[in-house]
Amino acid sequence: MTTTAPRLEEVTAENLDAALGVRVRPDQEHAVAPVVKSLAEAYVHPGTAWPRLIVDGDRAVGFLMAFFDLDWHDDGGSVVRSGLWRLNIAAGEQGKGYGRFAVESVAAEIRRRGGKELHVTWHPGPSGPEGFYLGLGFRRNGEVVGGETVGVLELG
Repeated sequence: MTTTAPRLEEVTAENLDAALGVRVRPDQEHAVAPVVKSLAEAYVHPGTAWPRLIVDGDRAVGFLMAFFDLDWHDDGGSVVRSGLWRLNIAAGEQGKGYGRFAVESVAAEIRRRGGKELHVTWHPGPSGPEGFYLGLGFRRNGEVVGGETVGVLELG
């Protein structure tokens, strides 16, 4: 990372263009929706979605969207979960610790809200983020949703 500390900012009219300008590498585009789709989903899920711009100094370096208290349906009924819905780190900013910062920030917010687990899903494959998430301590929980692997990080 750079010498400044990254921070999260709410997406506002003032930083919307910077948020929309966050683009992952071309080989990753199949694995994560663009920021514009995330912001549209946040608009229609205002009580659940938590979109944030990741900023370092005066640069937008990424975007994340968390979800809180989502009614997650599985084969045995439904459970309430919180976690990371989207993570887009700009192509030129990857490998600098911003992804770790994003996950740690979501974990802190879930803890603040009384949660004990952080859930995430990822596309399997060589250009997907599985190694990143497993390296941060996520474990596969055996679920697959929409072709994506479900991982969980214990926050206890």
